[in-house]
Amino acid sequence: MAAIPQKIQTRISEGLKRFQPIIESAKVRDVSESDTVVLLTGVLSEILGYDKYVDITTEFAIRGTYCDLALKIDGKLALLIEAKAIGIELKEQHVKQAIDYAANKGIEWVILTNAVSWKVYKVVFSKPIQNILVCDINFLTLRPKAGQDVEQLFLLTKEAVSKSSLDDYFTQKQATNRFMIGNLLCEDSILNTLRKELKNIYPDIKVTSEEIKNVLTVDVIKREIFVGDEAEEAKRKIQKINKKKEKLKHEKKAESLTNRILEENISNADNSMINEN
Repeated sequence: MAAIPQKIQTRISEGLKRFQPIIESAKVRDVSESDTVVLLTGVLSEILGYDKYVDITTEFAIRGTYCDLALKIDGKLALLIEAKAIGIELKEQHVKQAIDYAANKGIEWVILTNAVSWKVYKVVFSKPIQNILVCDINFLTLRPKAGQDVEQLFLLTKEAVSKSSLDDYFTQKQATNRFMIGNLLCEDSILNTLRKELKNIYPDIKVTSEEIKNVLTVDVIKREIFVGDEAEEAKRKIQKINKKKEKLKHEKKAESLTNRILEENISNADNSMINEN
């Protein structure tokens, strides 16, 4: 992640110091959903940098129902926020509600929050539509002077969202998540490398790629790495790049064959001219 400007770091740190006791008190008092939304508006404007009169929209209408808050960047919807009362535990049904709102408006980012827990989801417009939990922030445990905590909250700021930092963070996580790494380990190129390394260690033993793959999928890597939406997404990305590699391989082969034919034709033409002379 790029360095956070000092001015924004200070705004986040000072904002945390101010709002953490307020939200802690609201949690103890178990305030209503409407009061929780008021707290969220304060956090969004004073910590995350959104103009409460320009960038924050309340009760945003979506197909006859309403999402609690919507954030705009330069007048364009960028992120939806589904709020629950501070004492409500966030559950799967709440996630579905928030994702449905976003899907209906074609918005890729959703926050589900009760002011204490902030769950940030990426909406993937595939068939069927998927949602991936990208961040899960506990507002009350963030440390105002800890760089890592400030960076985590920075991802939700107006400055970060406007520069697609959330998208960059998501891409980074996707590239290094357990589903991607686990499925890559089962690719033929990796299995062949492992087989060669085992051959160096045990020169008299023959081990096949299939045997190595079986050990990886049964004994080494958890089964959950190969099933579910995130696993399928990783497999699709790997298949896509494999098809691209295969296409380039065929193109190079065709180009090489064409060049060889041209060279043979030129050589034959030269020999013909020599014979005629």
